[in-house]
Amino acid sequence: MGVCIVGWGHSPFGRLDALDLETLIAKVSREAISHSGITANEVDAAWLGNLNGGMIPDVFCSSMILQADDGLRWKPATRVENACASGAAAVFSACEAIEAGSCRVALVVGAEKMTAVPGAEITRVLGNASYVKEEAARGMTFPGIFAQIASTYFSRYGDHSATLAEIAAKNHANGVSNPYAQMRKALGFEFCNTISDKNPIIAAPLRKTDCSLVSDGAAALVLVDEAMAKDFPWAIRFRARAQVNDFLPLSRREPLAFEGPRRAWRQALEQAECVVRDLSFAEVHDCFTIAELLAYEAMGLVDPGGGARLLTEGTVMRDGAFPVNPSGGLKAKGHPIGATGVSMHVLASMQLTGTAGEMQLPQPELAGVFNMGGSAVANYVSILERLS
Repeated sequence: MGVCIVGWGHSPFGRLDALDLETLIAKVSREAISHSGITANEVDAAWLGNLNGGMIPDVFCSSMILQADDGLRWKPATRVENACASGAAAVFSACEAIEAGSCRVALVVGAEKMTAVPGAEITRVLGNASYVKEEAARGMTFPGIFAQIASTYFSRYGDHSATLAEIAAKNHANGVSNPYAQMRKALGFEFCNTISDKNPIIAAPLRKTDCSLVSDGAAALVLVDEAMAKDFPWAIRFRARAQVNDFLPLSRREPLAFEGPRRAWRQALEQAECVVRDLSFAEVHDCFTIAELLAYEAMGLVDPGGGARLLTEGTVMRDGAFPVNPSGGLKAKGHPIGATGVSMHVLASMQLTGTAGEMQLPQPELAGVFNMGGSAVANYVSILERLS
């Protein structure tokens, strides 16, 4: 029994002061239900990807989905949390329920409200998604963790500050075409590669342009049993899914190996009976530019230390042989934690149905989605294809 995406909704990402979490959840839920052409009464169950961690007081928010439509009343609703991969975790949970036969139509929402607290509090909350006793409790933040990973990469393979700037510039250029993106402005390589008042060092060697944005936002999907797919105008099939979790402490891992993402990609590609170059494009988790660079290597596009070549040769550019983050990624689109994994599946589905507007790639057939929680701890890879 397979699973298909048959509808979706997506809010703008950014500082959305006029929209609280409940409003965001209800908005995208209605959009997804309407887009799929079903009624709320036909939904069997709902899942919500959401981190929160104290950024807003609403810690019990799964039933906020029911606020979208009275037809959702009495439906099971569950909140799912797996750090920055909470969105993909909610998607996978719904897929598993459909595959188990306990649900035929699922509504999946990812949502986060991050901008209601000061930046220092956001940094503290997100830092607590690390291995606290060895990392957050000792003053390490996620910029600090990924800066440490970048420094190790530079020590082993040479200074790749310019490579990271190329990734940032690429994704910001792509984000100009994304109507949902928080930052629709091409910053250019020189700006991203230059330390300045507007682009300071956040945690050496990472600059501001190497770090994803703090965002509010939400996205939603309607998933159905594949046997129902013929009843919908379009259906995006999960050809493969893989989840791999690694040890939480960095001290128990070799960070540059990106072994969790590497295994998740390998499992998904084997399940899909394809190789990475068979994919038309990928949406990957660029919480920091070093994470996208390591993702190139983890998915098997290039050997360790060789990721820069994909940029200089143009392979991962929008018009290249293997576009990565044509949406602008987390760098330009924004990163409302719980929404990110759901958003990636929405944007990949738009590409595969030819409905991505200015973002549209020429005739994509197979998409890869990689959503990551923590420093490569919770790793989710989906391979998607258009069924109809």
